[in-house]
Amino acid sequence: MSNVYIKKPLRVHAFKYGFEEIPDWMYGKTWLLYDTEPSEHIIIHTLEGDMRADKGDYIIRGINGEIYPCKADIFQASYDKEN
Repeated sequence: MSNVYIKKPLRVHAFKYGFEEIPDWMYGKTWLLYDTEPSEHIIIHTLEGDMRADKGDYIIRGINGEIYPCKADIFQASYDKEN
C-alpha cells in the first residue's frame, strides 16, 4: 500500500499579473516592472532561479516570503479567495 498525503491548508498572498495592482512585497523581485501599463511578461527571481510570469498568471508570495508565478488555471483549482 502506498502512502497518501493531503496538502496542509495555508494562506498565501497573491495577485493576478496585469489585472490587479502590484503589491509592495513584489517590488525588487523582478527584472521588469511597469510604470503605467503591464508588459506581456516579467521575469521573477525565485528560489529555483528566474521564472517567467505572463500577463494573467498569478504571482504568489509563499509562507516564507518566497515569490513565484502560477498559471491561472492551476491557481484557481488550488486556492479559494478568503473573504
